Amino acid sequence: MHREREALKEGIRAFIASCGTSAADRRERDRWIDTLCAWQRQHVAAYARWVEVRGPGDAMWPTALPTEVFRWARVAAHDESEDRRVFWTSGTTAAERGVHPFRELDLYDLAAHRAAKQMLFGDDRPLHLIVLAPDEGAAPHSSLSYMLSRFAEWFACRSTWLWGEAGLDLEALARSLDQAQRQNEPVGLLGTSFAFVHALDALPGSYRLPEGSRIMQTGGFKGRSREIEAPQMRAWLAERFGLPLAAVAAEYGMTEMSSQLYELNLFHRDAAEQNFETPEDRVYLVPPWVRATPVDPDTLQPLAEGERGLLRIDDLANLDSACALQTADLAEALPGGRIRILGRAPQASPRGCSLAADDLLREQFAPSQANPSVKDGS
Repeated sequence: MHREREALKEGIRAFIASCGTSAADRRERDRWIDTLCAWQRQHVAAYARWVEVRGPGDAMWPTALPTEVFRWARVAAHDESEDRRVFWTSGTTAAERGVHPFRELDLYDLAAHRAAKQMLFGDDRPLHLIVLAPDEGAAPHSSLSYMLSRFAEWFACRSTWLWGEAGLDLEALARSLDQAQRQNEPVGLLGTSFAFVHALDALPGSYRLPEGSRIMQTGGFKGRSREIEAPQMRAWLAERFGLPLAAVAAEYGMTEMSSQLYELNLFHRDAAEQNFETPEDRVYLVPPWVRATPVDPDTLQPLAEGERGLLRIDDLANLDSACALQTADLAEALPGGRIRILGRAPQASPRGCSLAADDLLREQFAPSQANPSVKDGS
């Protein structure tokens, strides 16, 4: 198995490093998806059992593994003794957490760097990164903390981490923002949606961050304490930090994936097509080594562009687990490798890093009733 795996890994690595968006690249991506899924049917026991139940699918659409399976079974081609890192899901309503073991993180790092370089850090300007999340030392089982720690290595001139044992350090956040304004130092604010919500509830006044600053927020907009509409969240962030809407980008990822999707922003060539003054129009760009496809909830068959269904993700960076994933998120496919993500399907379990932040921070800070973009809810 080792020699076959190494050859597969090297081929996928080369493809992720160089692939584009041409029809030929998409055909090659689909061939790699089929090849990787066939290998995983042989070596990932949980996926093999699922294929036995559901059938193998076909060469174009191998059977996808529901992300919920990560909560109940080990999804890995290697033995537990070979785990280099294990990421846990958060925010599930059941006691069990999903677990994604990694034998190595080479492909994860490659995919994370290429996507973030294109979508968040395309101006090649090292930033002071202000992170509203724990670093990987404080949260070794968080895929988000791992990714943000890599961003601090790759793209930051320096970084300030604002999450301690007591939660979010508001005083340090205010000091960092004041310093950025005084010294005209562009910053990157990175964090979960509800970390931002609780911070903005508690921060007095507004800021005007220097030109070149940007915000990346991740996680859903529905917490256990309240609900926020995505467009209102973006507008609120832009207004409070004195940034154009184009400088606020959302990231979509999950513990079961190794790649990330980002909203089109001011560094992407398609940004001119987006009306950033109407944030409802925001869409995500799918990296060319990932296939993101809405499928029919009953048949799990792919839907045409413009139709809405459950989001299926095929992620080539998921070498040692499951490439083909079936999520419980709703999505709509758009032309040009873009997708509109519409939130969780009705009755799906709430989950994600943003809910983990909400659980902690709603006890640290009392919700403000003054901001009209926040509405109470369950």
